Amino acid sequence: MKIYITLLTFLTVFSSSVLAQNSDYFLKGTIVEEANGNPVAFATVLAIDKTSNENLGGITTDMDGKFELKINSGNVIVEISFIGFETKRISTITFVNGTADLGTIKITEGEVLDEVNIRAEKSSTEFKLDKRVFNVGKDLSSTGMGALELLNNVPSVNVSIEGQVSLRGSSGVQILIDGKPSILADDPSNSLGSITAEMLERIEVITNPSAKYDAEGTSGIINIVLKKDEKEGLNGSITLNTGAPHNHSVGLSVNRRSEKFNLFAQLGVGYREQPNDSENSNQDLVNGTTVNSIGTEYRNENYYNIILGTDYHIDDNNVITLSGNYAYEIEDQPSNTDFSYYDSSNTLISAWNRSETTKATNPKWQYELQYKKDFKDHKDHDLLFSALGRFFGKDQESEFEVTPTFGDREFDNQQTETDFQQSDFTLKLDYTKPFSDKVTMETGAQYVINDVGNDFTVRNFIDDEWVTDPNLTNNFEYDQKVLGVYGTGSYQGEAWGVKVGLRMEDTNLNTLLTNTGEANEQNYTDFFPSGHVSYKFNDEISLQGGYSTRIFRPRLWDLNPFFNIRNDYNIRVGNPNLRPEYTDSFEVTSIFIIPKASFNAGVYYRYTTDVVERVTYFEDNVSVTRPENIGTNGTTGVEVNFKYSALEWFSLMGDFNFSYFDREGEFENQNFDFTGERFTSRMTGKFKLPADFEFEMTGNFQSSYKTVQGEVSQNAFADLGIRKKVAKGKLVINASVRDVFNSRVRESVVSQPEYYIYTKGQRGTFVSLGLSYGFGKGEAMTYSSGRRR
Repeated sequence: MKIYITLLTFLTVFSSSVLAQNSDYFLKGTIVEEANGNPVAFATVLAIDKTSNENLGGITTDMDGKFELKINSGNVIVEISFIGFETKRISTITFVNGTADLGTIKITEGEVLDEVNIRAEKSSTEFKLDKRVFNVGKDLSSTGMGALELLNNVPSVNVSIEGQVSLRGSSGVQILIDGKPSILADDPSNSLGSITAEMLERIEVITNPSAKYDAEGTSGIINIVLKKDEKEGLNGSITLNTGAPHNHSVGLSVNRRSEKFNLFAQLGVGYREQPNDSENSNQDLVNGTTVNSIGTEYRNENYYNIILGTDYHIDDNNVITLSGNYAYEIEDQPSNTDFSYYDSSNTLISAWNRSETTKATNPKWQYELQYKKDFKDHKDHDLLFSALGRFFGKDQESEFEVTPTFGDREFDNQQTETDFQQSDFTLKLDYTKPFSDKVTMETGAQYVINDVGNDFTVRNFIDDEWVTDPNLTNNFEYDQKVLGVYGTGSYQGEAWGVKVGLRMEDTNLNTLLTNTGEANEQNYTDFFPSGHVSYKFNDEISLQGGYSTRIFRPRLWDLNPFFNIRNDYNIRVGNPNLRPEYTDSFEVTSIFIIPKASFNAGVYYRYTTDVVERVTYFEDNVSVTRPENIGTNGTTGVEVNFKYSALEWFSLMGDFNFSYFDREGEFENQNFDFTGERFTSRMTGKFKLPADFEFEMTGNFQSSYKTVQGEVSQNAFADLGIRKKVAKGKLVINASVRDVFNSRVRESVVSQPEYYIYTKGQRGTFVSLGLSYGFGKGEAMTYSSGRRR
């Protein structure tokens, strides 16, 4: 708490010194109709600098037609506009003690124009089958708001002060720009700072993806659609961050738009430390022996990152995008763990210290080529082709030194060496054809190649020389190819909407342990149907239902049988014979939009077969955890989330999820049938304080729940953040404290008749302080220096 108070004091002093250089001016008044004197709600009031024509700020009137706007210059023209009324400009304004009271301002109804391409005054949300569409109105587009801030106005979406985007409480969100993946959206908090609200046409939110999207999917999709007529200008942001434990970075983001080209670039460099305290206890209940371990592991790294790219607008209907990203990391992973061994009478027999020195370099690159064609007959008639390539490498060397501290037990020092290379390639083609404003067809194909090699060597120090251990040394090769083809059809009427689709994916997976010749081949073809239906009662209430079939394919580390020997009494290994798990997902959600609030409540049922579970084997006080396919799982749940803007200076967001699960399965003659419950919740309060301070507080709770062999304990933690805007948001100072009370502890037990295993992990409290400056049309952004993987 002392750290938080110190940061708050620093921010206050700093911001006060900055504000002392800029005088504040206030504009206020009331807008009414000239014909009848009725107040005009939601009229737009803009302040424009007389000399530079720069937009100094904007606001909309309240329900009584009143407004009050703070600006930093008195040399202004005020422009008042509202749909259906003539725009009114006031050029003679007198300030008294920094305030200009414009009194009652009358506006006159204008003639109806033939031009219909007019942005709506008020932002609104509408429902279209499997997605919700947030149309950006003039009330937000004219205020200089940035893309991340605007996302905060979208129902079910939350953006933290640190820039993390979550949907319905989950951060596993895929962000698209104009319907296609973009390097700019890979890490939204680092990249979307160059996009302002005036460039946005709408934001689409998809919580239950249809057959158009990968069957492995995410927790949801957010698609940001840009206006075609906003291509001009220079946008950018510079950021500087520091934190404890050490987390320091500098970032630059630049975006230059012209009529034909959109050029964007990013540079980032930094250093971070990520400590993790761990504690383990392995108890042999048959022999009565126990091995305890306690220590701290670090992952420290210097990192460098550059992004370059361009959009070339061939004409109004054709655009080509070419972009690339290169990153380089230098890792240092020291760890220090103390072990102790007790006999059946709880007498200490031996103790030792195991220390690790690890050095690694990680080169990473990515390239992307995209072509999008918009057909002239309909705004949603388009063709999109994309080619994406990624590479990740790791050259790592580790040395483990064991020092006895009690007893006469002898140990061998060890070395490991890892040469890891992963290449991923994706080719994708999507075609959308509306036959009318109500009927649309989508079709497309995707081909994904994953090629991985992991050469892992272990050496033991025996008789004064390093000797390769053949039982722990091997080269694991992983090759997976997935071909997907899909088609969907939809009907969207005034009230009812229906969308059905089918996706086919053919998977070819091969793994090989080259030293032993052990090979595994899996070839399978799956069909993934999806169906969505929606009914719109009115503009405020809508009901949506959805069904989809999903797949979870075993990942590389689920299949690789080799492991890190950092703690050689608690080992995790992969299973080359692991099969994919399949889930049938049903969901019904009701959406309510009322003044100042949005509310979503839903029920769901998910049935999963060939469930992948981590099973622990135990021998000689050594635990080995390995993924296995065990039976089925049926989960029934209720999910509620809401966003409530109670006052102009306070808003509240909450996400709640309760589920009941029924497990059935048998593995190696052991029955795994059991039932259980799980509850998670998150509540976020946001406060707008005087002097342009914003404060955010988030509380999280995760209940305990059963596993196939034990239980995971409950967990509660809180995060705080504060932000100060200066110079109309061009300069932003932000501070945050993650896990304020150091209570985010991960505890689990494996309890079996023959053994008991306790595991605890804790990362501790993180404090960060950042400065960001936006130039041109860019907003100040948050360069979170998050770990890219």
